Amino acid sequence: MKTRPEITISSLDYDRLYKLIESLPNNGLVGITELEYELERANVVAPEDVPPHIVTMNSTVKFVIESDNKEFELKLVYPKNMQEDGTTISILAPVGSALLGLAINDEIEWPKPGGGCIKVKITDIVYQPERAGVYYQ
Repeated sequence: MKTRPEITISSLDYDRLYKLIESLPNNGLVGITELEYELERANVVAPEDVPPHIVTMNSTVKFVIESDNKEFELKLVYPKNMQEDGTTISILAPVGSALLGLAINDEIEWPKPGGGCIKVKITDIVYQPERAGVYYQ
């Protein structure tokens, strides 16, 4: 796997995500180990200091999965905020945890639950709470 790009997350997202991980059953849920790794390597900053081109929790992101060149626009959410209409992606999904902290034009390869990898490229951040001045959503 290629080197992962540097990621930046807010201290609020960092704290909430660790609390989420601690609240989950310890039975090897898919994506938890990778999410923990991402949190450990992240550059953590105050919510007010998150650059406007970074994917944060509750951001609406346009990205391409390069294997099939499909573009998606999804909101990155906590599991409790998942919508059945297909407009959200959970932070616990492999692509969800791959998006967190990335910047526009970043690419990353991420393991799929059934094996193999997907390559994801951020093309735009339609909405970012921190950019909108919404720090404690």
